[in-house]
Amino acid sequence: MSSPHGADSEVGRLQTVMLHRPGPELKRLTPRNNDKLLFDGIPWISRAQDEHDAFAQALRDRGVEVLYLVELLVETLASEEARAHAIAAVTSQMHLGDTLGTYLTDALHDQSPEELATLLTAGVRNDELAGGIGLVTSLLPHDDFVIDPLPNLLFTRDSSVWIRDRVAITSLAMPARRRETQLTELIYTEHPRFAGTPKIHGWHHENVEGGDVLLMAPGVLAVGVGERTTPAGVERMARQVFQADLAHTVLAVPIAQERATMHLDTVCTMVDVDKIVMYPNVADSLQAFTVTPAERTGPLDTDLRLEVAGAEPFLVAAAKAMRIDTLHQIDTGLDPVTAEREQWDDGNNTLAVAPRVAVAYERNEETNARLEDAGIEVVRIAGSELGSGRGGPRCMSCPVSRAPLPTD
Repeated sequence: MSSPHGADSEVGRLQTVMLHRPGPELKRLTPRNNDKLLFDGIPWISRAQDEHDAFAQALRDRGVEVLYLVELLVETLASEEARAHAIAAVTSQMHLGDTLGTYLTDALHDQSPEELATLLTAGVRNDELAGGIGLVTSLLPHDDFVIDPLPNLLFTRDSSVWIRDRVAITSLAMPARRRETQLTELIYTEHPRFAGTPKIHGWHHENVEGGDVLLMAPGVLAVGVGERTTPAGVERMARQVFQADLAHTVLAVPIAQERATMHLDTVCTMVDVDKIVMYPNVADSLQAFTVTPAERTGPLDTDLRLEVAGAEPFLVAAAKAMRIDTLHQIDTGLDPVTAEREQWDDGNNTLAVAPRVAVAYERNEETNARLEDAGIEVVRIAGSELGSGRGGPRCMSCPVSRAPLPTD
C-alpha cells in the first residue's frame, strides 16, 4: 500500500484509529426517542466518557495513534468550501421548508467551526431556534428536532471502512444514521490529512454498513447481508473492489435481520490470521456465497460480470478464500444461554490491535477466558454505559491504518 493510510486485514498491527468520544449528542436521548435513535437505554454520559477515555488510552498504550472524529470535523470546517457543503447537506432536508431552511442556512454560516460541528452532531430542537418562525415551526412540537442529533457517531466503524489504500464511504440504512456518512465523507474529502485519498462506494449508493465488512485476509472480504446491508449494496461494493484490484474474493454472508445480529461483526470477528471468535448458536447455520470477478463486457464497473457460487458453510468458504487449511472458531460462552447473553453484550465484537491481541469488554468473562485459552491476549475494557447503543470495541473504532500482514 503506497498510501500512509489503509488496511488489508482485521488483525495487522493497528497504527491509527478514528474514534468518537461520547459528547452532547448523547444528552439528546430520552425514553421517548431512544428507540428511534437506536439506543436500548439512556447512557450515563460522564461514565460513558470515562469508559471511552480508558478505551482510547488502552489503544495508545499499544502504540496506536488515536484520531477523534469531531476534532477532524472541526479542522475540516475551517475551510469555507467544506462549511458550505456541510450546511447545504443539512439544510436541504425536505421537512424544513423554505422559511426555516433559509434561516438555518444563514445561522449556521455565522457559527465558528467548533460551534458548527456541535450543531451538526448534537442537533437543534424547535424550541432552541432564534428565528425562522413560520408554518413549519408552528406545527412542529416544541421538542422536535429540526436538525437531528447523531448519537450513533460513537460507532465509527459503520460510516467508513478502509480497504487497502482506499476508503469506502458507506451507506447507512437507518434514518437516524444517514447523515453520519455525509460528515465522514466531508472529512475524507476536505481534511488536509486525507487529501487525495481515493474513495469507493458512497453514502448515496445502496446500503452497506462498515460493521458488516470484515477484511478476513489480504484480498478477501466478508460482507454480512441482513438488517443493515442489502444484497444490492454487496454487489456494488464487490464490483468496485474487483475493479480497483482491492480484493479477489467477496463472501456474501446472510445474517438474521434482528437487533441482536444487526451486523456481521456482532456474531464474529477476527482475532488472528486464522482464528475467529464466533457466536456458536449460529456457527453451524452461517453460510456464505462466494463472489469472484469474471470477464468484462465493457469499460464501466457495471460491465464487470460477477461469478456467484452456491452457498457453503461460512467457515469452509472463508478458509478456501483465505487459502488456509482451517479457520479456527473460538466460541462465545460455554453453553447456549451464556453464549446468547455474551453475544448480546458484544462478546463477539472484539478489536484486534495485532495478531493474537484483542480488545474486549471485561464483562464477557466466559468469552474472554476462551480467547485466552486459545492463545489470544485480551485487553479488557469497561463498557457498561458504552454498550447501551449495542456496540463493542470493534463497532467503536475505524482503523485508518494497519501494518500489512506478511505475505510469506
